[in-house]
Amino acid sequence: MKPKKHSLYSAALIALLSLTISACNKAPEKAPDKASDKVPEKTANKHDKLAAPSATLLIAAEDLYTVRSDSLSSGPAITGSIQPERRADLRAEVSAVVLHVLKENGDAVNRGDLLVRLDDTAIRDSLASADAATRAAKQALDQAERQFQRMTTLRGSGMASAQQLDDAENRRNGAQSDLEGAKSRTAQARQQLQRTEVRAPFNGIVADRKASVGDTVQIGKELVKVIDPTSMRFEGLVSADNIGSVKSGEQVVFRVNGYGEQKFIGKIRRVNPSANATTRQVEVLVDFIDKKQPKLGGLYAEGQIETNSVAALTIPATALVRDGDKTAAWRVNTKDNTLEKATIVVGERDNRSGDFPLKSGLSEGEKVIRHPSSTLANGQKIDLNNGGSVSASVNVAFNAANATINASASESAASSTNGK
Repeated sequence: MKPKKHSLYSAALIALLSLTISACNKAPEKAPDKASDKVPEKTANKHDKLAAPSATLLIAAEDLYTVRSDSLSSGPAITGSIQPERRADLRAEVSAVVLHVLKENGDAVNRGDLLVRLDDTAIRDSLASADAATRAAKQALDQAERQFQRMTTLRGSGMASAQQLDDAENRRNGAQSDLEGAKSRTAQARQQLQRTEVRAPFNGIVADRKASVGDTVQIGKELVKVIDPTSMRFEGLVSADNIGSVKSGEQVVFRVNGYGEQKFIGKIRRVNPSANATTRQVEVLVDFIDKKQPKLGGLYAEGQIETNSVAALTIPATALVRDGDKTAAWRVNTKDNTLEKATIVVGERDNRSGDFPLKSGLSEGEKVIRHPSSTLANGQKIDLNNGGSVSASVNVAFNAANATINASASESAASSTNGK
């Protein structure tokens, strides 16, 4: 008797699945007329292929799209990259060995923070020598000044010649020049000493560290790059064929690689007055309008400069049904709540919104299925529902299936008892 019991459970499970699928895909069929107390022949035949189009389709309000007028923009395309306006390539200003690298890529820094320290041993020796030479020159100047004052007094009393006074003045002037030269060498040595410490020029982030401890760097060698992530801008390129319609202050809508379908809005700050001799493209600088902006530099971006804007009826791309060269949409007939496949004509897709402009086939205010399927049919009934009826139908199906399983189990137990 066990095989029979298993077959009863299998049949009950199949009935459960069938009832669940029917509850999700179709609304409950209309109750038969009490006068006749008979189910129509087409409804009774579940395998009749003509019964599918007449099945009522349960749809929610969010499954519909209302055709409305929207602003569509047009203009030349722009491509480029996101770059920080404030960026500094810090390079070595003295030839020395790298002693310490205090920041890594991605570290936040404040203005004046120490980033790299170079070996300053030789420069400190030069500074000490320059300081000693400055002190000696100052002492020589003081002595020459006293000698000059003495000769001036003796010359006034007639005890010194004019030649002696001139010689004393020349020695004083020479000592003064030596002191100035010594001070200049001291200042230069002190400046070189300061250049062994590479500091952040502004608040930002370390973007590229190119020096390591132990490296021997020459003057001009790049050590580290610092950027300000709050100063990003779109450095784009526009074809010279379309540059005549591009002006400062025009709005730009673009997407950035790495940010999916998120749209950014900017405004043209400046148009380069000359085109690239090789690519024949013109550089255009675009500032971000809102505070939402990428925090990474070097990301690829592309978009459109809105030079023209017109109002037109629009329809989303998901609502379109393509059949060769023809385009259609499933329109909802609100008079009798049925579906109708309407042939439409659309224009070029709007790069900003992704919608298509409607040229003909639908009127403003009409509703279409937002995500149509291949099973829809002309004249099919629809029923706006918020999902409650489907849930109720599923519950009824599960209750009926459970009752069937319980009844089958009871029958199986009874049969087993009688057999014994």
